[in-house]
Amino acid sequence: MSSRRHAVILAGGVGERFWPLSRRDRPKQFLPLADGTSLLRATFERLLGLVPAENIRVVTNAEQARLVRRELPELPPRRILKEPRGRNTAPAVVLGTYDIARTDPGASVVVVPSDAWVPRAGAYRTALRTALRAAERTDSLVLVGVRPTRPETGYGYILPGEPLGVGSALRVRRFEEKPKPAKAKRFLAGGKHLWNCGVFAWRAEVLAAAVENHLPDLARAFTPFRSGPLLPKTLEQAYRRAPSISVDYGLLERAANVAVVPGEFPWDDLGSWGALERLGRGDGFSHGDVVA
Repeated sequence: MSSRRHAVILAGGVGERFWPLSRRDRPKQFLPLADGTSLLRATFERLLGLVPAENIRVVTNAEQARLVRRELPELPPRRILKEPRGRNTAPAVVLGTYDIARTDPGASVVVVPSDAWVPRAGAYRTALRTALRAAERTDSLVLVGVRPTRPETGYGYILPGEPLGVGSALRVRRFEEKPKPAKAKRFLAGGKHLWNCGVFAWRAEVLAAAVENHLPDLARAFTPFRSGPLLPKTLEQAYRRAPSISVDYGLLERAANVAVVPGEFPWDDLGSWGALERLGRGDGFSHGDVVA
C-alpha cells in the first residue's frame, strides 16, 4: 500500500431527494440507508486497504463538519476540509487535490463520492487500484465506470475506446450526459457504454495542469492552496471567485488525456426513495417513527 496514494471523499451534498428523512442538518451521506452503516462511514471503510487511513481527506461544507467528525472519529480534524459554500464538484476535487499536493507534490489521488451504494468492497478496491496504477504510469485523468443495468436517463455515460496499456484501462472516446430514453435504451442494448459513477484518479500534478488549461479562473482562485495553509479567510475569498461547475463538464469532457477503468461491482447512487426499491427494500421499508 503506497504512502504516496491519497483519497478524497466528497461529502458536501444536501441529499434533498430523501426528504423528509434527509434534512439540511443530516443529509443523505450521514444516513444508514443500505446496511445499517451511514453511507459516509461505509465509503471510508471501503477505502481502507487501498490507502492509509491518515491519507484520507473529506471535503464537506462548514455546517456538516461536526457530522463528519461524529461518523469518522479517527479522522484528524485537519483532514476535514470545509467549503464555505457549495460550488459543485470541480472546486471540491481541486481543493482536496491541492491540499494533498502541498505536502506531497508527486502524490496520486483517488476521489470518490460519499453517498453511493457499493456492496462488493473487494471488487471496488480492485477497480480503484487499476485506476491509480493507470494514473501513476500515464499522464491520464482516470475514471471508474460501471456497466449499466437499466436504461437510466439521470446518469452520465462513457463510451470507451482503445486500451490505454495499463490493466483494463481504456481511453475515453466520448461522454454522453443524461441521454433521452431512446438513446439510453440503445446504450444498454449495445453493451459498450459505462455509467460514470463519479470515481476519479490522477496524479496531483496532472490534475493541476488540467485545471490551469481548462479552468483558469478556478486555478487562479485556488493558487494560494498549492503552497499555503487553508485559512478560513483565504478559503472564503477563493470560493467567492471560483466558478460553480462540475468536474465532469469543467475538466473531463474537455481534456484529451482521459481514460476509464470498467468496474466489476454493483453500484447505485441512491438518488431517490425509488432507488431503495431496486435494492430490495421497497416492501415494509421504513426509518424512524412511522404512522401508516
